[in-house]
Amino acid sequence: MGSKQKQTQTGQKVSFEQKLEERLSFLSKKGIESPKINKDPLVKKLRADIRATNVRLNAIADKENKTEELAKMKAEKAAAPPKEKKGGKGKEPKEAPAEGKEKKKKKASPEK
Repeated sequence: MGSKQKQTQTGQKVSFEQKLEERLSFLSKKGIESPKINKDPLVKKLRADIRATNVRLNAIADKENKTEELAKMKAEKAAAPPKEKKGGKGKEPKEAPAEGKEKKKKKASPEK
């Protein structure tokens, strides 16, 4: 999945920015004013592509930061001395009550 790599996304962003600059220069040479340039469909699409690429790059950067944090935490945990554990799993078992409740006997069904 090359499109999720940082290099691929930065390359696409550079390409979109270059195409946008070419389009803007073409429209300005043609004599079109700024408000109409902003309404041009190709300009809108290129700007949207640049925004989408920025979002992807931010997501990649966040993922890298999270990976670094987890690696640091894992290293700290490995370097820390192990804690002493008590026997058994988790909580200590509860003591059984000295005298249990008596069970109720079922009522006899009326015989016919």
